[in-house]
Amino acid sequence: MSQFGTKFCDSFATVRFEDGAWQTPTIQPLAPLALHPASHVFHYASTCFEGFKAYRWKDGRARVFRLDDHVARMRKSAESLRLPIPEANTLSDMVVDLIAQHVEDIPEPPSSLYIRPTLVGTTPNIGAAAAPASDALLFVLLSPVGDYFSGGVQPLKLLVDDVRTRSTAQLGSTKTGGNYAAALGPTLDAQREFGVHQVLFCPNGDVQETGAANFILLTDDEVITKPLDDSFLHGMTRTSILTLAEDLGYRVNERNFTVTELLEWAETHEAALSGTAAGLTPVGTFVYQGREITVRDGQGGGNTSKLRHALQDVHYGQAPDPHGWLTVV
Repeated sequence: MSQFGTKFCDSFATVRFEDGAWQTPTIQPLAPLALHPASHVFHYASTCFEGFKAYRWKDGRARVFRLDDHVARMRKSAESLRLPIPEANTLSDMVVDLIAQHVEDIPEPPSSLYIRPTLVGTTPNIGAAAAPASDALLFVLLSPVGDYFSGGVQPLKLLVDDVRTRSTAQLGSTKTGGNYAAALGPTLDAQREFGVHQVLFCPNGDVQETGAANFILLTDDEVITKPLDDSFLHGMTRTSILTLAEDLGYRVNERNFTVTELLEWAETHEAALSGTAAGLTPVGTFVYQGREITVRDGQGGGNTSKLRHALQDVHYGQAPDPHGWLTVV
């Protein structure tokens, strides 16, 4: 299997917003996009996207995980960026119709099909810094991907940054490329200087998230994570893990907590990152103010593994789907 996210199915779905209305979606051969150099997206970052997965079960059909929720989040992102908001049914149908043509391209579990709807402003106007894009392009890409952890799940090392933020307060919950660009420099610097995998952004000591994943703490009977607000992404894997945790009898505690508390709990709590690509990934080490703090024994923990496998069992059809998360294609 090629590197995650670099292989694509040979067709994609597109639809344009022009003259104040969404046009008719089409599925066409995958090809470069033709956009005017003055397109709003190039100059004023009017873009948002989603990332989720479909799995091919033994019956030969595909199951898309939390399609409706991802569509709803993309519509919210579009609204926050003042982009034309895709119609929910249109976007859902684009995803389903495109997957239906590529079910045979979906590798068997634990591999999957990564789905990437993207919305960009296309208005050709370099004087529109204070105006929304009136035209837009929505497209859906499909990428067959392997198991994110081809060598097995390995505990991560995180730099705890109690100064910088991942994003701006008003765009933290928007899934836009600018947020990832903002986190890239600090993450690369931290990787080079401290040998970490990611930066855990904790502005003013408030523990938030890394550049691409939500952050969770776990014990044998409790799951702790920051409550939802506009400063960080409302991850679908995060929400799913919390729901499964309640199903399994854990007490879910959505509360703000500080870097001081985080480091005090390192000896007794498991830590993990949650996200679509990697599911629930254990954290083994924090780096803070030049010193390394081991999380428990540094090897992850049984609660993280238990919840990761509970989520995977739903993905792969090895457990019931009582919450109606799966859409059959």
